Amino acid sequence: MAEINKYGQLVGDPLPDWQGAGLLERKLLTGRTCRLEPLNAAHHAADLFDAFALAADDRDWTWLGSGRPDSVEAANAWLQGKVDDAAIVPFAVIDLRSERAAGVVCLMAIDRANGTVEIGHVSWSLRMKRSVISTEVVWLLLREAFACGYRRVEWKCDSLNTASRQAAERLGFTFEGRFRQKMVRKGRNRDSDWLSIIDGEWPAIDTALQAWLGESNFDDKGQQLRRLESFRQ
Repeated sequence: MAEINKYGQLVGDPLPDWQGAGLLERKLLTGRTCRLEPLNAAHHAADLFDAFALAADDRDWTWLGSGRPDSVEAANAWLQGKVDDAAIVPFAVIDLRSERAAGVVCLMAIDRANGTVEIGHVSWSLRMKRSVISTEVVWLLLREAFACGYRRVEWKCDSLNTASRQAAERLGFTFEGRFRQKMVRKGRNRDSDWLSIIDGEWPAIDTALQAWLGESNFDDKGQQLRRLESFRQ
């Protein structure tokens, strides 16, 4: 609860024990359907080029900062740029059924002093879009962030990328607002939508995600028995 200070002003909740969030490491995170491996350009480039090449066109790259790599060499260079960026924690998404990389995701905008971090650079291939894997990846990252003491996990997307915003809201992120003319992306204006999950919301969201991801929620063909939203009711 907000308090009134000695000047009669409303001030935020006191955090007497706050000492900042922990270090987010480039390490293995394992789930039931996938694992997140620290990104390695030489090791993951061929798999990711093949995975992204399954799409008939570049529509999944419209709102991203980069374009779909047109060769293994281009994929390697694109991935190496992420590996070399000390400000982010990049992962390759490994499908446990095939043991091949199927996507890329990063923890970024890391602010340990204030306990905030963003899930970004989300590049899903057709091998994982709208799958259990795509949900489990975000759950693994959320679990890691909150376990390391972060107070807030952010999701940001182009305001016109309705699929990204809907995916975030399905997972439990709350829409906070729109930053108008936030950036220029591929020569076009981008207004950015901001969403977040904060630490007080995480236990309930975690419970719902774990229940949905549980093996008992899927039939022998891998189809869900209950929608994620139903576990929040």
